[in-house]
Amino acid sequence: MITLYHGSNVTIDAVDFAKSKPGKDFGVGFYLSADEQQAREMAEKKALLLGGEPVITRFEFDEAAALADAEISYQRYEAYSLEWGQFVKKNRDNKIRETLHSFDIVYGPIANDNIGFQLRRLNADIIDIEKFVEEIKRKGGETYQYFFGTERSLKYLKKL
Repeated sequence: MITLYHGSNVTIDAVDFAKSKPGKDFGVGFYLSADEQQAREMAEKKALLLGGEPVITRFEFDEAAALADAEISYQRYEAYSLEWGQFVKKNRDNKIRETLHSFDIVYGPIANDNIGFQLRRLNADIIDIEKFVEEIKRKGGETYQYFFGTERSLKYLKKL
């Protein structure tokens, strides 16, 4: 079991995919981190942006059971890579709620706050995808995130 954290300005009693916004790293879904400090920083940003107080909601993730479930499609990106960069670009460029992939759960690095600038450069053909990944990687501080994108993925996530 892995303890995961979700930072927000509200306590999460139940995951509501309708509240997720398009244009995120791995698409429309519910995001968590195993790094409590990263979740705390996200909660502080949300509270500043939307009002309220920073709130950390803890969950337990049964990763072994999810990996053993043949009906769960689980994509893991262990580090910044070309494949990760292409996946993030596709999802960040998607401004509608339609999911562009079939993964139930995705694990991988967070694209840092500098990604918007780098995506504009990539989309304007100023840099190529390899340079995009290199620039994101160079900005340092690899932090990882978990994405839950389907109702069936949520059966492996339990609020603590």
